[in-house]
Amino acid sequence: MAQATASAFMGASLAPRAAPGAPGASRGALQVTCVATPSRPPASNKAKRSKVELIKEKSDFLRHPLMQELVTEEPSISEDAVQLMKFHGSYMQDNREARTFGAGKSYQFMMRTRQPAGTVTNQLYLVMDELADLYGNGTLRLTTRQTFQLHGVLKQNLKTVFSTVIKNMGSTLGACGDVNRNVMAPPLVYKDKPEYRYADQYANDVADLLAPQSGAYYDVWLDGEKFYSHTMENPKVTEDRMFNGFGTNFEGNPEPIYGSQFLPRKFKVAVTVPGDNSVDMFTNDLGLVVITDPQGQLLGFNLVAGGGMGRSHGKATTFPRLADPLGFVPADDVFHAIKAVVAVQRDYGRRDDRKQARLKYLISEWGMDKFRSVVEQYMGKKLEPFRPMPDWEFKDYLGWMEQGDGKLAYGVYVQNGRVKGDAKKALRNVIERYEIPVAITANQNLILRDINPSWRDDIASTLKAAGLRDATEWDQIERLSMACPALPLCGLAISEAERALPDINTRLRAVMNSVGLPADEKFVVRMTGCPNGCARPYMAELGFVGDGPNSYQIWLGGSLNATRLAEPFAERVKHKDFETFFEPIFAMFKAQRRSPAETLGDFTARVGFDAVRAFQASYIGAEAAATLPKVLQVGLAEDVYAALTEAAAKAGTTPESLASDAIRKHLGM
Repeated sequence: MAQATASAFMGASLAPRAAPGAPGASRGALQVTCVATPSRPPASNKAKRSKVELIKEKSDFLRHPLMQELVTEEPSISEDAVQLMKFHGSYMQDNREARTFGAGKSYQFMMRTRQPAGTVTNQLYLVMDELADLYGNGTLRLTTRQTFQLHGVLKQNLKTVFSTVIKNMGSTLGACGDVNRNVMAPPLVYKDKPEYRYADQYANDVADLLAPQSGAYYDVWLDGEKFYSHTMENPKVTEDRMFNGFGTNFEGNPEPIYGSQFLPRKFKVAVTVPGDNSVDMFTNDLGLVVITDPQGQLLGFNLVAGGGMGRSHGKATTFPRLADPLGFVPADDVFHAIKAVVAVQRDYGRRDDRKQARLKYLISEWGMDKFRSVVEQYMGKKLEPFRPMPDWEFKDYLGWMEQGDGKLAYGVYVQNGRVKGDAKKALRNVIERYEIPVAITANQNLILRDINPSWRDDIASTLKAAGLRDATEWDQIERLSMACPALPLCGLAISEAERALPDINTRLRAVMNSVGLPADEKFVVRMTGCPNGCARPYMAELGFVGDGPNSYQIWLGGSLNATRLAEPFAERVKHKDFETFFEPIFAMFKAQRRSPAETLGDFTARVGFDAVRAFQASYIGAEAAATLPKVLQVGLAEDVYAALTEAAAKAGTTPESLASDAIRKHLGM
């Protein structure tokens, strides 16, 4: 199997390793082995590897052929270079709507930054804003992993754009590719809450710990000149990265953790505090929850592992999955624990089939007990039992907030994360004028931080004049919704998302109003243009997943606090049919919900999809009933109709639907 021989591919030592607790198995032991190293020489027929694995192996740690192709006159790069480009933080795209007859594809590049915890300095924000105008399409995109995306960069401008970001204290390293992606954490708004400071600190530390180390990034974009940040890496991160007592590292390798093959697929980490699920914790490969004592001192972290959203239409072997509890680790051991989880995925994750290469599939196959056991081998000690925590809550960080240090923060709702037009100019105006640092949230919004209270009125009026409404002025459905960019740039998109969702939200609200739901009714809506799930639709209470032109899968049953996975409810629902499709669902929700506090996701999960489908099939709305031809109308005695109306109200349905059901049963239909 690919898992069993992965270490052989990467050059791991064949020396035996000590078991946890055995002599030489303590911190500081000098073993250079990997748990996945086979105990006997591999068979002559090596396990199959995907094409991308071969590209990585031959690349000299992500350098070639990318370096050669970036300096050619061609507007595009080869497939091999495209795969390497991802590790540097960029995807090549084709603007399908900019193609001209006979001219072929319209190539451009999307650049993504690395912003642990979504933190952005004032300097970097202004640089990104300017780069968008000079070299991009004039807009900035805030992503669901708290980073920037810059769309529309031409190949000849890539080096200028990348080097400018790096020299202004930014980075794109590891924003894409088979490595750790951007580390998420709640934005550091509450300066007086130590647990939030720890989450921010460790998001940055984990990002440093798992950043590629070979120097290829600087060879490509700065001609080999290593650019040193104004912030120094935590010395403990440096020390723990190089520790190799239990086979997590490749000795003498430019990439001590990743080796020449890097990971089988992308790896995602989030850090948060108990109760705050603003980062969709359970959708990550690895999640860390800060645990403090009553005095606010850091004790350690609860770990969860095995989450992920990506799937493929028509392939039951691919599926979204929520992370499971792994255990508790003291603060001093957390970097070793993280390395251990990464090493298990590196050495046992599949390298023959990229659709099965995420950590979630390994844990799904092994089960958490086996996975935990192997992680503990790489750690050299046991994980402790999971510590108790409060219930999770979703926080959107919108509106005005007290930071706890005498200053304010202001969360600005950015529709689908696209900063553009007058809003972009107004945001730059206030960010530049007051030298404000910002943060990007996991819901694609922007937080202005460290605001002196005396600036509040000016900032509010400037943003309002540009059309940026306060969060309280947005529809509750819109405020909670997210969409991926999709068409026309994403090569995987088969349906609209970002451009379609605002209108769809408006239509959903109109249907909700028509059945009598409150005007402030809220639930989570998310939309993606393909099944990869970048906007995390499988956690939504109502998820739209593109499955063709103007067609979507409908997923229902997620929770408002993002702790329950949605399930597929319907296939290939056409865009034009949304009103007729959703009216019976919303009518049933209004009539049968247990209380005003029960949201759509909780309701559909409680009553079950069979009941919802049955109601949907028999539903006849008041408007439809009024338009029925007379030949289809049936007269009822007055007392029968009164009893029917009363029974329908108790059942949470309409008299027409209840009558139709009764007649079908009577006729044996």
